[in-house]
Amino acid sequence: MNAVVQHIERQRAVEVYGDRSLTSADIQAQINLMQDVMRSTMIDGVHFGTIPGTKTKSLYKPGAEKLMATFRLACDPQVEDMSAGGEVHYRVKVAVRSSGGALLGAGIGECSSQEDKYSWRAAVCQEEFDATPENRKRIKFSKYQGKVEKKQQVRTNPADVANTILKMAKKRGLVDAILTVTAASDIFTQDIEDLPDEIRDEVTATRRPAAQAVAQATPADSPERDEALAECRVAAAKGTEHFRAFWKEYPPAKRALARDQTEQFKGICQSADAMLLESP
Repeated sequence: MNAVVQHIERQRAVEVYGDRSLTSADIQAQINLMQDVMRSTMIDGVHFGTIPGTKTKSLYKPGAEKLMATFRLACDPQVEDMSAGGEVHYRVKVAVRSSGGALLGAGIGECSSQEDKYSWRAAVCQEEFDATPENRKRIKFSKYQGKVEKKQQVRTNPADVANTILKMAKKRGLVDAILTVTAASDIFTQDIEDLPDEIRDEVTATRRPAAQAVAQATPADSPERDEALAECRVAAAKGTEHFRAFWKEYPPAKRALARDQTEQFKGICQSADAMLLESP
């Protein structure tokens, strides 16, 4: 099959998707299209990754969004708040529709503040760890690149991670929905965020340098990132000069969590500067 015919078949897979039952030729064209998108536009370690010790690829949220764009799909998330007893807990059903509005399928995702990675956070300093009550702190043992590490952790306030938990539930539902609707489960498996921390760390450690650079441009959602973004927005709301001084003294680790939003902070600064000029 020459390149022109391949292009026509791939385009045809997009045009007919969701309008009628697919033939074997349609399904093959759909598979060819997904494989072509993987080779041409997806980056290993950014859009998908391979679990160490296996040949299975895991689909990440950016990869799911690529497939949505490829097949011209739209998602319609429906949030169910299951929070109770101080726990923040969301279930999100993500319906996927065609460009014409037809319902193609759905996925389910849940996330809770009781999950280990959301119920605990790293202590800011030794003083915080020492001052925290015994029932709200712990030493977490983990293994990374063959070395055992001890991490001082304290309990997270569920309200501080509510937004992160909602976004994670939506992301899990989205990945599930896209895998189902595009029949891509034989190419991809579960999202890496659902893997144990130790395996996820190994996946991250094996990323290619170019993939690392892209991934680092948009840090993963976390309570620490949410906190850094909030602090930067507060500083930006006080004007450009204040923000420059704030950013200069801001810890490098926190800067890395917020650097991808500098354009947003710039806009907040400009609005604040304009308001200061208008003030008598």
